[in-house]
Amino acid sequence: MSPSNKSKVLKTEPLDYREAKWATLVKTTYTDPHGVERNWESSERLTRPAGSEIDGVGIVAVLQDPSKPDTPPQILLQKQWRPPANATVIEVPAGLIDPKETPEQCAIRELKEETGYVGEIVGGAFGVSPVMFNDPGFCNTNLRMIHLTVNLSLPANQNPQPELEDNEFIETFSVPIKDLWKECRRYESEGYAIDARVGTLAEGVECARRWKLV
Repeated sequence: MSPSNKSKVLKTEPLDYREAKWATLVKTTYTDPHGVERNWESSERLTRPAGSEIDGVGIVAVLQDPSKPDTPPQILLQKQWRPPANATVIEVPAGLIDPKETPEQCAIRELKEETGYVGEIVGGAFGVSPVMFNDPGFCNTNLRMIHLTVNLSLPANQNPQPELEDNEFIETFSVPIKDLWKECRRYESEGYAIDARVGTLAEGVECARRWKLV
């Protein structure tokens, strides 16, 4: 485990469904293309607000300083220990959506709470991603990725102070977007786990670089 967090798993045991607060296991009966009836075991979140199409958001927050136009853009990342992985995970900011909250509102709120930064949604169609499923073979959890910029010249972003809950221990940092793939490999070699959203972003940047897509 990385030295940035001393948390550790004490034990793992079966969970009675009556004690579940965040997720539950379900058995789905369905028919395949040949009409054969089959069963599928999966997990479902218990926290999705009524009327919401998503459970939460992931946030791609890019730090920009207008006074330093030659500085490569940085992506905001986090280190957070996760019990299921029993490791400190490299993540993007993220969070569950509140009732009657839009994905954009959720992203701005979560970014401020977890990092202290005030962000602005990227304009146009790129600001909000399509609905994405994290692991559709196992659970129904889904999200939208929200793309924001953080203007470091704004007074609100001069001394960002997160508003963490008492069970949140999050370390915020940033790396140049162009180096994200290399940084993921480095953090893995140091004992960190890589969240799939970070890894996928890094892979996309590396693909664009290798095949000269941009």
